Amino acid sequence: MLVRDIMTSNVITVASNTPMIEAGKIMEFHRIERLPVVDKGKLVGIVTKDMLERAAPSQAISLTRWELSHVLSKMTVKEIMKREVVTISPDATVECAIATAQSRRVGSLPVIEDGRVVGIVTTNDFFYKILNPLMGIGEDGSRVIVHGAGDAGSMCKVAECLSKAGVRIRSACTLETPEGTTRDLVVHIDAADPGRVVSHLKDLGFSVGTREYGPC
Repeated sequence: MLVRDIMTSNVITVASNTPMIEAGKIMEFHRIERLPVVDKGKLVGIVTKDMLERAAPSQAISLTRWELSHVLSKMTVKEIMKREVVTISPDATVECAIATAQSRRVGSLPVIEDGRVVGIVTTNDFFYKILNPLMGIGEDGSRVIVHGAGDAGSMCKVAECLSKAGVRIRSACTLETPEGTTRDLVVHIDAADPGRVVSHLKDLGFSVGTREYGPC
């Protein structure tokens, strides 16, 4: 999967001379946390909701209410934006994007193609568009954990068992155990009651657990 497959394409941007108050209103209206700053088609920075909140009191702490309102109306995004922006190509893999965001400790990556901002990916995109489908979060069915079945042979046996039971696999992945010695196979199936499947898997000698989705 590539970045272009999960990125938000209709990116809302602002110019560097946009007043801070206006930038805040834009974020609030669109329910977003960050705005790429673009001048003459070129990305020159990024501003976040946290930056706006931190900047206001620090630069106007001793002013009266009227003076504060006047100063804030004059302050622009250029004065507080982060200029060194970590970006990604739309043709980069999602794995590369996640690794880049983690190593650079950023919550978003503007997507740049031919020098233009063509999209943006955020940590929410990674969760909602990748992790949630992979783990079956928010979907009907059940999650079955087959302990120590992360090897190819065991995975084949589990798949065959599910097939014979007439159960459809929605998603599957392997996760390393806390001890780091084996990998568990996590399978999200379309059966609301996994009891029969669990019983069949145990008959094959597997140690099996289940997880229900509900309010945390």
